Amino acid sequence: MIKIVSFKICPFVQRVTAALETKNIAYEIEYISLKDKPQWFLDISPNGQVPVLVTENNTALFESDAIIEYIEDEFGSIEADVTNEQRAIDRAWSYLGSKHYLTQCGTMSSKDKTTFEERSEKLIKAFSKVEENLSGTTVFFKSNHVSKVDIAWLPLLHRADIIKRKTGFDLLEGLPKVQAWQLNLLATGIAVASVAQDFEEQFSNFYLTNTYLAGYSKSKAKGEPVDLTAS
Repeated sequence: MIKIVSFKICPFVQRVTAALETKNIAYEIEYISLKDKPQWFLDISPNGQVPVLVTENNTALFESDAIIEYIEDEFGSIEADVTNEQRAIDRAWSYLGSKHYLTQCGTMSSKDKTTFEERSEKLIKAFSKVEENLSGTTVFFKSNHVSKVDIAWLPLLHRADIIKRKTGFDLLEGLPKVQAWQLNLLATGIAVASVAQDFEEQFSNFYLTNTYLAGYSKSKAKGEPVDLTAS
């Protein structure tokens, strides 16, 4: 059985596990602490980052883009009969999603309003580009079937959902087609299946404690004006 080495709230890992869940591929997962990386992990991860996928031949693969390609090469594509042109387009939209993982992480960890707004600008622009591309007539990104593009954007949409539920702040405000896409994708259950059982707790402890969003949530709950420039 293949093995995934993971940090519990890493979006790059979730992209990989979501692909495995979508394909119904069995895997085991081992979580490590990024603050205290074990030597065996450093020995198999040249960049010292997760995810790492260890194949059944005990070969360690790193970098989420490469791992996603391996999953498709080894177990077949999520979609059938995709042309080379469409495959290239799908890769581009997938890359556009995954390259914003760290942007979202930085936004969520912002300590004050000014920093939060500066960091979120790039992220919101990316969501706006998706809004322009979505037809509004399909369930998912490009059709009524989950694609690799949906999987690439899932970590972003999943985290945006948690933020909205726990703080009231909506990163997708004013983007109705993206909001519908988010609801449809979350309804598949892939998001929950692709993370640890205590994911939301770990996520909240990391991003919704001593951050702008944590203060935003408290102010909203009290019905106070939200102006946390000094938080």
